[in-house]
Amino acid sequence: MTQPKFYFFASLIIFIIVAILLITGSFVLTEPLYNGSTIPMGTPLTWIGIMSLPLAIYFGIERFRNPTDIYTLLSRTLKFSLTLTVLWVPICYLLAGNLSFSFSEKSGFRGGQTAMKLFWGYSYGVVILPLLLLIIHLVLTLVRRIKRK
Repeated sequence: MTQPKFYFFASLIIFIIVAILLITGSFVLTEPLYNGSTIPMGTPLTWIGIMSLPLAIYFGIERFRNPTDIYTLLSRTLKFSLTLTVLWVPICYLLAGNLSFSFSEKSGFRGGQTAMKLFWGYSYGVVILPLLLLIIHLVLTLVRRIKRK
């Protein structure tokens, strides 16, 4: 198995496992990272899971690794998406003020309702952007196949 295929399958498996944990609301997500920790296991698991999505797309689709024409822009956007996922925990920590990403009804920004809205928008965005790039790739592939016929 070539390295890109191995990285693709590893990233895809990680993404699927984390997605299942998140969708089912597994108790694992609320367990402390280690004894005495206030950081839930869900924080690093979710972080790894959202990083694995753009990585799976990058390693799974060769046009993103060796871009030409429109894929140059798509590849750069995917790399930007990966950068946003790497920064997910630091940015969300700045918004929430804690690593459990819990928010309150307080009137201040940090840990408040406005920060919570930004947190959810950012969290959804880092997942939606690579999925959108994947959809664009699928449409471009379909259009190319139709043109060949």
